[in-house]
Amino acid sequence: MSSALPQGYRRIAPGRIRENVGLGYDELVVGTVIEHRPGRTITEVDNLLGTALSGNPAPIHTDAHYSTTTPWGRVLVCGGVTLNLLAGMTVRSTSGLTVANLALDDVRFEAPVFVGDTLYAESEILSRRLSASRPQHGIVTCRTAGRNHQDTRVLVFTRTFLVPTDPDALRDATNY
Repeated sequence: MSSALPQGYRRIAPGRIRENVGLGYDELVVGTVIEHRPGRTITEVDNLLGTALSGNPAPIHTDAHYSTTTPWGRVLVCGGVTLNLLAGMTVRSTSGLTVANLALDDVRFEAPVFVGDTLYAESEILSRRLSASRPQHGIVTCRTAGRNHQDTRVLVFTRTFLVPTDPDALRDATNY
């Protein structure tokens, strides 16, 4: 049996490995672009649950008959649903170990999203610095773009979050 570990895993006992969640401060290098996978196909349930949870009663998101009278001619996926799904797609790598989200800025919805569209996310690390008030953490800012299966950019946003400078110490302490 090979002693080499697959990328993205760490050995926690003989014959036992664990997936890594989240990159640490030193791994989030400015200029790095991360393509997040898998993609996510938007379902009607995604849209209905998102609109229900947010209390958004706009018929363009929930009423198929009404939506046929709009320029789109069909139900438009709620922007909040699109933002949450794309942001969520980035967590496994960019901020899986974060202790705090600090900012969500410059959110731009650039193209409509419909039920049945498959979305893909890509994040570029824009900046990072050590936290002055929390020396065991770094502050990272990234820009995320979401594209549909036709490679049309549908959303872009910037997010800033706090990550550990020693991810393995956190993983050991929390069983991650």
